[in-house]
Amino acid sequence: MHPQAGVPSVEDIMMNGYYGMGSGGVLMWLTSLLIVAALVWLVVRFATPSSTRGSGGRERPEDVLDRRFAAGEIDADTYKAQRAALVEARKNR
Repeated sequence: MHPQAGVPSVEDIMMNGYYGMGSGGVLMWLTSLLIVAALVWLVVRFATPSSTRGSGGRERPEDVLDRRFAAGEIDADTYKAQRAALVEARKNR
């Protein structure tokens, strides 16, 4: 305290938590961190295209087929035949 006016000095204000961490400052930092983490999770969760999430986060059969063809695991004829079979199976549902 400033002895003449009874007003806290700048040093008192800085050291006693008015602008420093104090007991509420830690809680404020933890709350802010939690909010930022939740926002990051939401962005990652909803920025992922729904076509690759499918139901329950699994790849759709078409995506697996496309990936295997792009990786060279299957040839063009096999890709076309399996793609046609997938389309036909979807029609019969």
